Amino acid sequence: MILSMTGFGKAVKVFNNKKITVEIKSLNSKQVDMSVRLPLVYRELELELRNKISTALQRGKIDVNIFCEAIDNSTSVSINIPVLMQYKQQITAMSEQLGIEQPSDWYATLLRLPEALKSDANSNEVSEDELAAVKEAVNEAIVALTEFRTQEGNRLQGFFAEKIEEIQSLLNEVPKYETARVEKIKNRIADSLAKFENITVDNNRFEQELIFYIEKLDITEEKIRLQNHLNYFMDTMQNGTGQGKKLGFIAQEMGREINTTGSKANDAELQKVVVRMKDNLEQIKEQVLNVL
Repeated sequence: MILSMTGFGKAVKVFNNKKITVEIKSLNSKQVDMSVRLPLVYRELELELRNKISTALQRGKIDVNIFCEAIDNSTSVSINIPVLMQYKQQITAMSEQLGIEQPSDWYATLLRLPEALKSDANSNEVSEDELAAVKEAVNEAIVALTEFRTQEGNRLQGFFAEKIEEIQSLLNEVPKYETARVEKIKNRIADSLAKFENITVDNNRFEQELIFYIEKLDITEEKIRLQNHLNYFMDTMQNGTGQGKKLGFIAQEMGREINTTGSKANDAELQKVVVRMKDNLEQIKEQVLNVL
């Protein structure tokens, strides 16, 4: 079974008069690329949460957002004047150094900045029980995201199976063009020789050269290797987890055999089959980037 790297998970925990919301989103990436945003009061948890999430999700561009808000009117809210003073001083200094205008509406500018408002919900004192609630919400969000990845993985697996089956069907068509292809090559060479007058052809030597030429165009090994790659791709999908990179390597090898078959085809109808194989393979390569 395969898992997608694309997913979204959300969890909400209520602790006393606070609502703690955790959202985790992941997209495809060659490695773990994580961004974590959380209230300053939970900053001590950041390293632990990063390790937990990266271990659980393994790979992907991961965005983690943790919010905390009051859920009743008992929490007092006030403007964080010391913080706003620092913001104003820095913006003024930036305006002078860069030679740009200062904001025309200071209220709108300052009140949109982080930590502009402070409340009991964001007090600097956080209990161990509250931190435990944050960790539990993160665990639940990870589970939800993994379920999402599983659903997407099932969809991808069905897509890959369909495309592999189409390539297999096209590979099964190849033999019917091979016999006719040899005859066409033989007749084309004979017709070319017939255009030259007063030339005697040694039939034995002609047959030898023809056999040598046809052997260079033989695609038996390419067919066998491509068949093995198709089987290996299907087996890899159905066994283990974290097969994304391996499936990508197998797809590259499939492309190599299909390209070689095309270069040796020397037949218009066989070339059409190769083009259809390439089309299916390109769709596989595009989607395999999303596999964990």
